[in-house]
Amino acid sequence: MQRWRTYLEMVGQVQMFNYAYMREGRRRPDPLPRLIATHRHALAEARKQTNAPVILIGKSMGGRIGCHVSLEEQVNGLVCLGYPLCGGGDPAKLRDKVLRELTTPILFVQGTRDPLCPLDLLGTVRLEMKAPNFLHIVEGGDHSLLVSKRQQEAAGETQGDIDAGILGAIASFIERL
Repeated sequence: MQRWRTYLEMVGQVQMFNYAYMREGRRRPDPLPRLIATHRHALAEARKQTNAPVILIGKSMGGRIGCHVSLEEQVNGLVCLGYPLCGGGDPAKLRDKVLRELTTPILFVQGTRDPLCPLDLLGTVRLEMKAPNFLHIVEGGDHSLLVSKRQQEAAGETQGDIDAGILGAIASFIERL
């Protein structure tokens, strides 16, 4: 997410935080209720600093937890950078329940080479969602939305160009809200 901070600051005010397990240098994430509580606390702290509309933007698990938080807290929108739809990359372990419960508008930014979120599975889930939902596809992007040098050269783009396209999609989504 650090790489995205500078980009996102071009669109609006950014407040970042780390979950306890990350601050403590542990590899195993905290249990879901603790992750949600940490995210809600960070949201409450951010709200003390501004009355601006709130868009929760998270990478991978951060996006997933942001979805859970939006079921409990009023936010204007969600942006998920590399949503981890398949637990451990296993399509039998879908993390789709929270998506089906959402009412908050959401933008998914997904790479075509992301094993944690096959686009066909995401497409099926999106059709069944109640919330307005949008998708920005990063051709050749992996779970971190990075595109190989070979594919960048073939497309005549740099990673910076690709990231600028993602930022444009995020800005357009926010404008729609």
